[in-house]
Amino acid sequence: MNEADRWDVEAVLTDIEGTTSSISFVKEVLFPYARARMADFIARHGGEEPVRHQLDAVREAVGAPLPDDEVAGVLCGWIDEDRKATPLKALQGMIWREGYERGDYRAHVYDDAVARLGRWHGDGMPLFVYSSGSAEAQRLFFAHTTAGDLTPFFSGYFDTTIGPKQAPGSYHAIARAMARPPAGILFLSDVVAELDAARAAGMATCLVDRDDDHSGASVPHPVVHTFAAIPCP
Repeated sequence: MNEADRWDVEAVLTDIEGTTSSISFVKEVLFPYARARMADFIARHGGEEPVRHQLDAVREAVGAPLPDDEVAGVLCGWIDEDRKATPLKALQGMIWREGYERGDYRAHVYDDAVARLGRWHGDGMPLFVYSSGSAEAQRLFFAHTTAGDLTPFFSGYFDTTIGPKQAPGSYHAIARAMARPPAGILFLSDVVAELDAARAAGMATCLVDRDDDHSGASVPHPVVHTFAAIPCP
C-alpha cells in the first residue's frame, strides 16, 4: 500500500480481538475467567431480571426448560466452542465486569492501535467498535486497558444484536445507526469473511494481519500489519 491508496472516509469502525488487541488475552484470560465463574455467578444472580432474561434466552435456544445449573453447563460448552451466542456474550460481559472492577486483569491493546486511535480521536474522526462481545463488554474492555481508559475515543459500540458479523445486512444497519453512508466508513478486522460482508455493504475495508497469516494469499482487501500502516488520514 502507498500514499495513493488513501481512503476518503468520515468514520472508522473496528473489530477488537486480533485487530486492536491480542487474541490470546481474550482466549487465555477472559474466556477461562468467565467459564470458571459461570455457575457461581448464575447461582448468585440468577433471580435478577437482566440475568434471568439471558438464561431464558439460552433455554429458548436449546428448546428445553433446563434448571439454572444445567443452563450454566450449556453456557460453558458454548464458551469451549467459541459460539457467538448473544446470551452467552451478555453473561460473559456481566462476569467480566466483576473481574475488571476487582482489578483481576487489564485488557490488552496494541501500542500502535492506542496511538492511531488517539490520533484519529484528536483529529475529530468518529470511532466505533463492532465485536461479537456485548456492547457492555466492549465498553468495559476499553475502560480498563493496560493503556488506561480509552472509552473517550469511541462514539459507539455495536454487537451481534444488530446482526451477525459475516452478514452484509449488519453493516447496512450499522451505517444507518451511525447516520453515515457505508462508503464513508472504514471497517478494520482480522477476519476476511467479516471484511467481505462489510465491503458487500459498501464500506471501505482493511485487513489487519498482525501475525502475517495471509502472507502470499490472494486477499481482496488492503492488508496492513499494524494500525500505523493504515492509509487513512
